[in-house]
Amino acid sequence: MKKRVLLQTAAAIALAGLMGSAHAQATPIKFQLDWRFEGPAALFLTPAAKGYFKDAKLDVTIDAGNGSGGAVTRVASGIYDIGFADLAALMEFHANNPDAPNKPVAIMMVYNNTPASVMALKKSGITKPSDLNGKKLGAPVFDAGRRAFPIFQKANGIGSVNWTAMDPPLRETMLARGDVDAITGFTFTSLLNLEARGVKAEDIVVLPYASHGVKLYGNVVIATPKMLKENPAAVKAFLSAFTKGVKEVIAKPEAAIADVKARDGIINTELETRRLKLAIDTVINSADARAEGFGQVNPGRLSLMASQVSDAFNTKTRVNPDAVWNGSFLPSKAELDAVLPAPKK
Repeated sequence: MKKRVLLQTAAAIALAGLMGSAHAQATPIKFQLDWRFEGPAALFLTPAAKGYFKDAKLDVTIDAGNGSGGAVTRVASGIYDIGFADLAALMEFHANNPDAPNKPVAIMMVYNNTPASVMALKKSGITKPSDLNGKKLGAPVFDAGRRAFPIFQKANGIGSVNWTAMDPPLRETMLARGDVDAITGFTFTSLLNLEARGVKAEDIVVLPYASHGVKLYGNVVIATPKMLKENPAAVKAFLSAFTKGVKEVIAKPEAAIADVKARDGIINTELETRRLKLAIDTVINSADARAEGFGQVNPGRLSLMASQVSDAFNTKTRVNPDAVWNGSFLPSKAELDAVLPAPKK
């Protein structure tokens, strides 16, 4: 009896050792989202839920965010290893903090087009960019669309406008009430928020930046130079597992929302499914994305954006496009080419 107990104890210790060894092999990665657990967060939550990160020997923890600027600074601080943020916010950080020791770099393009747009109600009479001359526009001061508005303004010959600042939850409410003539925001966020406030879709005018002469890139996966240098294999494994997950999310967005719901049980499933589909159709599986290839950038377009951001954001130094982008950790071309489905006929 005593011998059996000893054998069982030895087996348990050996098993625990093996499990501990397997767990020790998993590289811990702290990941920072740009925003709350909404539809587009499925891009990262689905590969986590499906075990794709785990299969790649990664122990990934995903935290919600409160804006791209915050995501960039948190990754720069070293609190997070990898994050998701607007490329313009990353460029601004680089140009305004030239001596920062751990400036994050973009390692994969996800939103090939900026999701920013100007939105107005049809009753305002605004139907095209030039109608914004002299109008009152509203957005939080850190809103990506507001920050990049000078680029949209220049591209469309818009005169002066008057800005009103507010907290994010009040933006769509103030437009619906008529306190402002138009707002800037991410299309897939503000459009659905307006509908949630009782505004009918047919009564909303949407002027996407990408459709009006502004070819800014949107959100990218970012990582610290420390992470890239010390654990390049883990970075490559992360991007490969993420790419596999994105392909699945695009193919089955309705199913992917269940992974978002698992992280935030109070989300409106129908609303977030629509939000995810809007994001896929407008900025992930866009014509520009299909032309350039998922995950990748066009060097000329990247350089133009660097120059535009330097001017529009009035940065301390000029943005160096070569310093903000590193595509050497991307998955194979075959993996990337398999992500985006052919356009619907």
